[in-house]
Amino acid sequence: MLYAIIATDVANSLEKRLATRPAHVERLKQLQAEGRVVLAGPHPAVDSNDPGDAGFSGSLIVAEFPSQADAQAWAEADPYVAAGVYANVVVKPFKQVLP
Repeated sequence: MLYAIIATDVANSLEKRLATRPAHVERLKQLQAEGRVVLAGPHPAVDSNDPGDAGFSGSLIVAEFPSQADAQAWAEADPYVAAGVYANVVVKPFKQVLP
């Protein structure tokens, strides 16, 4: 089943985010190689694809996992969690309708 992993950043997360990004992206690439990622990306803190110093307010990942518990465990092991980038992470079942 698909699950939405919805994360909210702590205030002023940009420096921690940039330092931890390679490890975070590597885990996503592993899921992608397994054919499990529908989409993944950050929420810019301002209305721009390149928010510059404004940074990001969180992230969204939609991916396939065997269960919600597996999705939750994967989300909790994210390098952004360990580095203190995320203030909180919510994992919800997701039903893709489009495309």
